[in-house]
Amino acid sequence: MKYIIRKSSLNELPVILRLRDQAREIMRSYGNTFQWPDGYPREGMFKNDIEQGYSYIMEDENRSIVGTFALIPGPDITYNVIYDGQWLNDEPYYVIHRIASTPGSHGVLDAVLDFSEAIAKNIRIDTHEANIIMRKGLEKHGYQYCGIIHILDGSERLAFQKIVSLPLI
Repeated sequence: MKYIIRKSSLNELPVILRLRDQAREIMRSYGNTFQWPDGYPREGMFKNDIEQGYSYIMEDENRSIVGTFALIPGPDITYNVIYDGQWLNDEPYYVIHRIASTPGSHGVLDAVLDFSEAIAKNIRIDTHEANIIMRKGLEKHGYQYCGIIHILDGSERLAFQKIVSLPLI
């Protein structure tokens, strides 16, 4: 599936919140009952992403919104300390956060990663241990497991990083 990816606008915040809720239900249906408890990520996080220009919308060929994510320049405070491993480098990086999509949308993670890798050459991302779909997708795209980080509420996340190779000319 080919998606159109563009910056989000504040008037799309209700759609983004609906995508968040749908993503939570998808995670629950695959046994991930831990990630994204009700009300999280909070509306203010998505609003801030939009206001800072970090939030993106994904549209299908019918111009229906099927996904959202944030691509944020680091540093990210929750990535300052990593346990049971280490980051691949200490160079400037971008972080992908808050990926959400509609049920039945296929290839959303692939599109998010491809888009992000065209912009940023050093990317970090984290996910809950129970998010098997995300973990498999990251590994498929060449993201390397680096260790464990703690998000602001203290819970653990598995941390991944990819240094995107520049094409040979």
